[in-house]
Amino acid sequence: MSKNQNHNLIAKGAILTKLSDQYSFTEGPAADKNGNIYFTDQPNNRIIKWSVDGVLSVYMENAGRSNGLYFDREGNLLACADEKNEIWKIDPDKNVTVLVNDFEGKRLNGPNDLWVDPKGGIYFTDPFYKRDYWKHTSKEIEKECVYYLSPDKTKITNVASDLIKPNGIIGTSDGKTLFVADIEANKTYSYKINNDGSLGKKTLFTESGSDGITIDASGNIYLTGKGVSVFNPKGEKIAHIDINEPWTANACFGGKKFRTLFITAGKSIYTLEMNIKGMK
Repeated sequence: MSKNQNHNLIAKGAILTKLSDQYSFTEGPAADKNGNIYFTDQPNNRIIKWSVDGVLSVYMENAGRSNGLYFDREGNLLACADEKNEIWKIDPDKNVTVLVNDFEGKRLNGPNDLWVDPKGGIYFTDPFYKRDYWKHTSKEIEKECVYYLSPDKTKITNVASDLIKPNGIIGTSDGKTLFVADIEANKTYSYKINNDGSLGKKTLFTESGSDGITIDASGNIYLTGKGVSVFNPKGEKIAHIDINEPWTANACFGGKKFRTLFITAGKSIYTLEMNIKGMK
């Protein structure tokens, strides 16, 4: 990999900046329409907000042990609320609605990450990571799957049951392709999205798994774990961002111009200025 390829993605002279390391474990960054970033401090059960003017503040306490976050078109913050294995909708006034709390009467394993398609449907991954705050210790659903909540929020469908432990998930803004990381298989796949929200052809994108995933305006895919690795739309690795933390959990684009990459890693949150915007 040439420095030039790295240089094309990362703004000239940009350096990785640690905004704070005052958390226990950061996850799930998501940008609202203004570029403000919300992320979770999962062990402390709260959601933190970074505003475009650079201020970090606690947005919500008792946040359902939220993990992955994503904003819908109406400005609601959607959260994988792991405490009771639910999907939450948090409106701008911080009112919480539980959108999903089971599948066919069985408790979900633990919604982890989610993405909203252009129609307003929600794809989410449901791996099983045994939490010390749960009373239960076993699964009610044996397989760890990917689900789709219909745009009208009335129907939940199992759309992928052929992965070991699906984790990070992101789609393209045209609503045609979904990327899912199978963290345990150490692979990331792409799926064709059908008109009804079901998934069609599955293709191996790259021989690398991921915790969280994001995508830029050129369709490059950002996978996390040991730092951030960037792959072009063909699945070829074109860049790597080293993060001096034991684990890099997730990343997303935000800031006033959506050219800032926000990275949640260990107890910290980092930023890196980019030449490219996130895909919206």
